[in-house]
Amino acid sequence: MSFKIVRESDDIKMRCKILFIVTTMVLLSLQPVSSTGSGSKVVVEEPEFTDVIENITVAAGRNVKFACSVKNLGTYKVAWMHFEQSAILTVHNHVITRNPRISVTHDKHRTWFLHINNVQEEDKGRYMCQINTVTAKTQFGYLHVVVPPNIDDSFSSSDVIVREGANETLTCRATGSPQPSVKWKRDDNSKISINKTLTVSEWEGETLELTRISRLDMGAYLCIASNGVPPTVSKRIKVSVDFPPMLWIPHQLVGAPLAYSVTLECFTEAHPSSLNYWTREDGHMIHESRKYHTENIVGVPAYKTHMRLTINNIHQTDYGTYKCVAKNPRGETDGTIRLYSSKYQSNLNEIDKSEQKSGSEIDSKGAIYEWPSSEESSAGNYQGKPSTWTFIILLYLLLR
Repeated sequence: MSFKIVRESDDIKMRCKILFIVTTMVLLSLQPVSSTGSGSKVVVEEPEFTDVIENITVAAGRNVKFACSVKNLGTYKVAWMHFEQSAILTVHNHVITRNPRISVTHDKHRTWFLHINNVQEEDKGRYMCQINTVTAKTQFGYLHVVVPPNIDDSFSSSDVIVREGANETLTCRATGSPQPSVKWKRDDNSKISINKTLTVSEWEGETLELTRISRLDMGAYLCIASNGVPPTVSKRIKVSVDFPPMLWIPHQLVGAPLAYSVTLECFTEAHPSSLNYWTREDGHMIHESRKYHTENIVGVPAYKTHMRLTINNIHQTDYGTYKCVAKNPRGETDGTIRLYSSKYQSNLNEIDKSEQKSGSEIDSKGAIYEWPSSEESSAGNYQGKPSTWTFIILLYLLLR
């Protein structure tokens, strides 16, 4: 058994023969007579094409018109066919196809126009203009249909929640003609971490593989599809990374004198957001009151929180251990801060003096610190500092 390799040119010839046979059957009765009744032959000049059919590129939804120019048509007929579909569309003035978007017109039988309204992607391909001579004369024009990109949601990722340390693949399937290219960006323009050694501003391809995701990968990702046909389209996919709470305590020992106020601080990170609260060493939860003022300041990113506990008018019973607690569905953690009696008040939990500024300041974590002003210092907020009047009295006593 042997197989014959059919070349494209052979395929075209075969299709032409099939279409020619069909159209010949339709047009056979319309063939012109080339002899007179007396037996003398009259030479009839065969028709010819006078111009090529132009190829057309059009966006889906538009209307197009192919033109087939002939001369010496006489009583011969012109037919239009869709070559790939092996479909006869029109013969002379008649529309054969049942497609209501197809119509035919002519300019005094010299130029035959094939009209296609509201072009669809399936209309693309070769269109053949044929004259029903004994040996059919044909020529082709190509219709290229361009379709703007569209993101297929049914085959694309939606918002996802991932455990920290896991892997995740985001998918964005786009259709259009020509086939769209897809690229990924982060909504906030930060880098995309492909793995621990590769970070990029953009990533090309229908899939984005994120390896060993961390909380730094949390946020919105944009898949953008384009193919040169406007408009470019995009889809926003939110990636949430869940992890148990973590605590950072800048100062675990804080000193303050009696009758003063002091602020204890903890910094937490958690997703989903944690339940944050303070307790005494005996486990009793601290509630908002004239004695205690609590704050939870959301930072940037939003999984960061600055916990603050202000203790007013310190009494002897206020000294001891305080605990900051953070809980979420992924776990819980806590940390302790010991408040002890001090002759001098710790300046903002003993933060380095180089960081101290007067007035109100917002630090890099979004926390608000109230720094003591010069007026407050001179008013005697710090114990153990002799005033000017003390020196004057001592000097007076020595000179008596």
